Amino acid sequence: MTLRAVLLGLLGAATVCGASFFNDRILRQTYLVGNNMPVSVYGSLILFVLLLNPLLRRWHLKAGELTVILALTLAACCLPGSGLLRTFSSSLILPYHFEKLEPAWREQDVLSLVPKYMMADISNEDEVLGNFVQGMGEPGRHVSPARVPWYAWVKPVVFWMPMVLTLWFAMIALSVMIHRQWSRNEHLPYPIAAFADSLLPETGRARPTLFGERLFWIGTLSVLGIHLNNYLYQWFPDYLIAIPVRFSFTPLAQFFPTLIRGGGWSLLTPTIYFTVIGICFFLPTDVSFTFGIGPVLWALVVGIFAGYGVNLNNVIEGSYWYTGLKPRMFILFGANVGLFLALLYSGRHFYLNVCRRALGLKGDADADPLSVWGCRFFAFFLLLFTAHLVVAGVDWQLAVMYSGVLVIFYVVMSRIVAEAGLFHVQSNIFPCCILWGFVGASALGPRMLLLLQVISMILVMDPRESLMPFMANSLKLLEMRREKLGRVAIWCAVAVVLGLVIALPLTLYIQYDQGSAIWEGWAEQAVPTMQFNNAIAVKRKLEAQGLQDSSMALAGWQRLGHLAPNGTCMWGFAAGLVLVLLFSSARLRFKRWPLHPLLFVTWCTTHIHAFAGAFLLGSLIKWGAVKYGGNRTYTRMRPLMIGLIAGEILGAVLPSIVAAITYALTGEPPKAFRVLLG
Repeated sequence: MTLRAVLLGLLGAATVCGASFFNDRILRQTYLVGNNMPVSVYGSLILFVLLLNPLLRRWHLKAGELTVILALTLAACCLPGSGLLRTFSSSLILPYHFEKLEPAWREQDVLSLVPKYMMADISNEDEVLGNFVQGMGEPGRHVSPARVPWYAWVKPVVFWMPMVLTLWFAMIALSVMIHRQWSRNEHLPYPIAAFADSLLPETGRARPTLFGERLFWIGTLSVLGIHLNNYLYQWFPDYLIAIPVRFSFTPLAQFFPTLIRGGGWSLLTPTIYFTVIGICFFLPTDVSFTFGIGPVLWALVVGIFAGYGVNLNNVIEGSYWYTGLKPRMFILFGANVGLFLALLYSGRHFYLNVCRRALGLKGDADADPLSVWGCRFFAFFLLLFTAHLVVAGVDWQLAVMYSGVLVIFYVVMSRIVAEAGLFHVQSNIFPCCILWGFVGASALGPRMLLLLQVISMILVMDPRESLMPFMANSLKLLEMRREKLGRVAIWCAVAVVLGLVIALPLTLYIQYDQGSAIWEGWAEQAVPTMQFNNAIAVKRKLEAQGLQDSSMALAGWQRLGHLAPNGTCMWGFAAGLVLVLLFSSARLRFKRWPLHPLLFVTWCTTHIHAFAGAFLLGSLIKWGAVKYGGNRTYTRMRPLMIGLIAGEILGAVLPSIVAAITYALTGEPPKAFRVLLG
């Protein structure tokens, strides 16, 4: 690890954090982060090793230095988009705006249930709230940073940032702790890290040998040509013809009524994502086939239950579909718990030894010092995070359970990325909803429920860009290039802090400058309202049952003495848990078992249906290559598949560069164009 690698890594973190909100909201191009395989990072790597690194001659960056730069940049990718800042500020100020529009909010005085220090200070309402909504900039003239009411955000930033950072530091430490077990003991494939490693130069070279493979360039240029053609079509529709990457088989819907009844309509309009097809070549065929068939199986299950009057996707308590109580969420959480228990069991000797040595007791040599220190830092920061929840007003019993749900959630998400390369995974398991279902609304009360929901809206609102999966891939890549994992992990924490210092004020400035001109329905309308609508629904239900006053009076152990778990949710949780354990056992016992247990932690996640067609096609291509061509054909096709991924990444990055140049020259927003999901 060299000084220039650290400095360039911090510069990369600053650049991603500084440019993402501008690209995503104003330029409206493919999100610079968007998922756990950010096109901005990997696209920059491709362009650098292709064009710039060879020009540096004897000062070119070595592979180890590039891995350090990647690790620091990736760590900061959890910040600027859906991981935090896409919804952070709007969640803390726009509820005051919607209170004026919603009579039920004023009638129930629901905003009074949230501590004021958690929200933006709107004592000067016109300046703080009015300017956030309307914008302060004028056509051709941006507002001065000095006019932004920074003072209104001091208290919420001081409250929220320690909570966010202690959680993220805990996840960095946990990643370090479990890395040896996953990488060396279980030999997970880490498909995304394997792709990145193929782009790194060998010793003494400035370019990777992959760039000398003809099939790589055939794959790269073919996919890049498709996306650039479709981008130019947005500008010149009279002169070009768009090449379709999405196909419709909706006339077949009449033959699959159960599938359609179960919400499977979108499965009949598959999109070809070349990144997914390429990733499939790094995976066992049963894994890619599982991801392809999973959404189909889920739609069939939902359709069958709907035929009996039970909808697994509908909200059964609360008022908003995303964060209300749904059987689907608890089926998914049960599956996550099942997989988490299976992971603990398979690595029980390693984890026990690490914990023993972390406590100063004797353990086996397998518990290396890095894992031991990772365990210690993880326990320390998780304790700080839990304490911060208590300071925020959460009972310590609930705070412990809340932290436990988050740990299970992040470990399983990281496992999916490390084992299966599913770069876009959005499980939507909200700890507030899990506690709501297990403890019951009458035991929580509307105030505690709303507090837990507000905290969840900040921490895990849109978890497809999470720090721990980024760290899992980075640590594997560092290990492959024999870099010091512990030192880089510390610098990753520094990169996160630096990214936050840059991204937070810049995001606020753009929002005050542009106002509602850059609003999106999700971040500025759905997220700021859903938790309050859920609280109102629960408050009215408890009032009707005569339980509101008693629920508000409960605290601590009293809540657990008045448990009223939701029966439907408990059945869903048990079903998900049992299914994962059964499939895990069957996969060990039967050699040709066709489906991987990851089926149940992904089959009903948000967005998985969009990738189903590409996963099925990718698994078919790999199966055919291995069956009819053998290992030799598989090895020869590997550069082609890497080229498909590289071509799609470049097809997303180059339009963003063109859009930024166009905006700088004209001052007008360019044509919107997105390659991957928004």
